[in-house]
Amino acid sequence: MPVRQATGSVTVVKLTVQVKLLPTPLQAAALEETLRACNQAATWVSQVAFEKDIKRNFPLREHTYGQVKERWGLGAQAAQHVIKKTCDAYRTLKANLKAGNLGKPSSKRYRRAIEKPIAFRPEGAQPYDDRMLSWQHTQRTVSIWTLSGRMKQVAFTAAPEHVARLALYRKGESDLLFRDGMWFLTATCEVPEAELNTSVTQFLGIDLGIVNIATTSDGQIMAGRRLNRGRLRERTLRQKLQKKNTPSAKRRLKRRRRKEARRARDINHKIAKHVVAEAERTGRGIALEDLTGIRARVRLRKPQRATLHSWAFAQLGAFIVYKARKAGVPVVFVDPAYTSQQCCACGHIDKKNRASQARFTCRNCGVVTHADRNASHNIARKGEAVWTAGRESRVPATP
Repeated sequence: MPVRQATGSVTVVKLTVQVKLLPTPLQAAALEETLRACNQAATWVSQVAFEKDIKRNFPLREHTYGQVKERWGLGAQAAQHVIKKTCDAYRTLKANLKAGNLGKPSSKRYRRAIEKPIAFRPEGAQPYDDRMLSWQHTQRTVSIWTLSGRMKQVAFTAAPEHVARLALYRKGESDLLFRDGMWFLTATCEVPEAELNTSVTQFLGIDLGIVNIATTSDGQIMAGRRLNRGRLRERTLRQKLQKKNTPSAKRRLKRRRRKEARRARDINHKIAKHVVAEAERTGRGIALEDLTGIRARVRLRKPQRATLHSWAFAQLGAFIVYKARKAGVPVVFVDPAYTSQQCCACGHIDKKNRASQARFTCRNCGVVTHADRNASHNIARKGEAVWTAGRESRVPATP
């Protein structure tokens, strides 16, 4: 997820850009050998960290650095990154345990996570810094360290805007990874935010949903029928292949495992781009519902759970936020309580106002409208109230 960070007087958004490497067979073999060695070394370092209960970088380096270089033939920088990667993995595990993401301490999942050391997959990502990796943007090539020596003129491909972003804003480490038979480099870019438009007085309300992915207070509906049909089709096919459980079925499952996620990501990017462009064009801010923890709060029947849990609403919200920051469009999050039950015309709140999924009929004033449009108007109004409250002084005037 994009991260906001202040660098001096300039606020930047940390974004990742992924490029696809196009190595020759000889280059691919060297990359595979290097990645496997790094992850084998990381698994061994993890065992040492677990047995000695040392999870910090410098103390762990004293116990493992020399052996990592000697046993796996890694260079100094690669060995340090292997140890740091291991410490980062344990830090992430600790954060997940503390947040309850792995269940309660009495659960099997929680116990499995703490009773054995972390193991790294042979194709797991490996960090590279500027001493181990250099970019030639105009030639679309990289020079990268491997166990076989420095591998030069490894070609890569990416969209023109991604190449331009890499050339202008790349900073820090890049990760080498192997996925589905393809090689990728994921680089971190620090993109400056545009100056925030603090003069806005109106907000574009966005109601996020499952049937309709996003509905704006301008009345525009981004329907989710196509995406939901695709999800259902993929889920049905996945169940059939899992039940069949033959070698060919397993190969087909492996080929299709990320197809649904890529489709949802592409649609979310397009929706977020459109929403931010509309808000920027009209000089408004964007108001979104704070849907944190919605999966834990909502109770659904079993057939509906898969639909809810495959809904990438957090991803869409994150895309809107970082695109808005790049454009200088303010974003506020509002309490989602009663936005679907309150009439946007008279303010009357009643469960029975929501006659169906798509129909809203106010029991007080008789207004009939689309339910998601009604909710988006309420979200916009709440966004304006939150923005005004944040800008107004709450300190009493000095007598």
